[in-house]
Amino acid sequence: MARSNRREAGRRRLAMRLPQMRKLIMETRDPWQLELFEAYQLELFEAYQMAVEARDAVRRHRFNSNLVREYDETCSEIERHVIRAMREPSYAQRTS
Repeated sequence: MARSNRREAGRRRLAMRLPQMRKLIMETRDPWQLELFEAYQLELFEAYQMAVEARDAVRRHRFNSNLVREYDETCSEIERHVIRAMREPSYAQRTS
């Protein structure tokens, strides 16, 4: 999946997963017009999609339940970062 497609898929997944943040998530703009915190959010969207894809692949192939749990934790951690970045734009500057 191309990077921009991954970002958009991650954005949509997060919007579904975090309904309280849906409007803010969907309002994040095009990467060429971004401030630092919005660029950070797009990176989180992409990372989220990649983690979900990896988790689902591991789950489908019934590899290791510990690995599925690790990917679940990674997804949850990214969700927390997205929530914090949406609520505190200065957070992205501290984490970049």
